[in-house]
Amino acid sequence: MSGEEKDPSLDAIRRKIDALDEQIQELISTRARIAKDAGLTKEAGRKTVEYYRPEREAQVLRQVIERNKGPLRDEEMARLFREVMSACLAQQEPLKIAFLGPDGTFTQAAVLKQFGHSVRALSLPTIEEVFHEVEAGVAEFGVVPIENSTEGTVNNTLDMLVVSPLRICGEVELRIRQHLLSNTDDLSQIRQVYSHQHSLSQCRTWLDAYLPDAERIAVSSNAEGARRAKGNTDGAAVAGGAAAEVYDLKIVVSNIEDRPDNTTRFLIIGHDALPPSGQDKTSLLLSAGHTPGSLQKLLYPLATHKVNMTRIESRPSRRKKWDYVFFVDVQGHAEDENLAAALAEVEAATSLFRVLGSYPKAVI
Repeated sequence: MSGEEKDPSLDAIRRKIDALDEQIQELISTRARIAKDAGLTKEAGRKTVEYYRPEREAQVLRQVIERNKGPLRDEEMARLFREVMSACLAQQEPLKIAFLGPDGTFTQAAVLKQFGHSVRALSLPTIEEVFHEVEAGVAEFGVVPIENSTEGTVNNTLDMLVVSPLRICGEVELRIRQHLLSNTDDLSQIRQVYSHQHSLSQCRTWLDAYLPDAERIAVSSNAEGARRAKGNTDGAAVAGGAAAEVYDLKIVVSNIEDRPDNTTRFLIIGHDALPPSGQDKTSLLLSAGHTPGSLQKLLYPLATHKVNMTRIESRPSRRKKWDYVFFVDVQGHAEDENLAAALAEVEAATSLFRVLGSYPKAVI
């Protein structure tokens, strides 16, 4: 078709799309005005965090997914609505979110999945500093990794939950796609591979097959690995796509993780307890004496009240040697009738009992 010719049917489709775009834009603007007006009717001087309701956002996103008939995937539709909510909330002032950095990590990707791009993300070098910045009020929320489906628990996060007064306000599940990043496309030139130890382990089979002679160097984060690979002509990194963009590296091979369902779960930490959202999870910190059957006594009330336990981990209590605490995740909210009754019985059987948080389950 020459430049002078036009397809009438294509022009008609474009006009229809333009009209729809105009309607969508006006509806988004209307939503933003309503959100802003709602904020103006509140007491003067209140901060953005006081308008942010994680349980409400979870309910909205669940409704979005229930209504979705395609052709866009549920993940894409939820992401679009997340960004709309993020932009509307940020009209007054963006939320400040601390995360385990540096830029380009999967934790940063979890921040964007949970809060959208209209936030101020604060990169910090350690999990401990994320907790401390939220405790001090420098950030309203923090995002930290808690477990990976392949490599297991992140113990630093568990240890901080023992000593911190912060609550768990949410969770994010992020599908982890690991890529080989480098300045060169030639695998035979690569002599070192940098990444976090967990990521190296998650890609062990691929590395054994395609880079058996390359030295594997564990560093503090995948993003740090990408930074080192950027300055090394015969180096490479195992990291996500965001790190490739931040450090201007080529994605030489995509999706080199050993398991296609490789997923990391992140926790949202903050100050306030949340009301029920309808589909919730509760995390507990428990300890019992060194007597036969003590753990069974802790868990028995959950079974009798038909509460589903989804996870249990033990860690040193740091109070005295050979003393341990248990982290337990259960389905439901602490205000649910059956769970509230079970927790009352659990508390009576423990030497240490804390509800670390009741929060919406990861939506998608």
